[in-house]
Amino acid sequence: MQCVIYKSSKKQDTYLYLASGDDFSKVPENLLKLLGSPIHVMDLDLSPERKLAQEDVTEVLRNLQERGWHLQMPRQEEWPGFKPQLKH
Repeated sequence: MQCVIYKSSKKQDTYLYLASGDDFSKVPENLLKLLGSPIHVMDLDLSPERKLAQEDVTEVLRNLQERGWHLQMPRQEEWPGFKPQLKH
């Protein structure tokens, strides 16, 4: 599956994968506002066999097929000072 990857102009290490080139119509408006102006990073051919550095390719493919987009956010350990609250 061919996809296009954009990085956020507002949120560091945040990427938006689109199934259809520059078609942002399926991405929620409030998410687009949070991300700012999208900056094209690359076009990528995804398959279940392909390895991605930070994402599960199966999840990315599923999101692209079901909703037309996938959001990659920074890992929690990359957010200094962030400590999740665990409820018991």
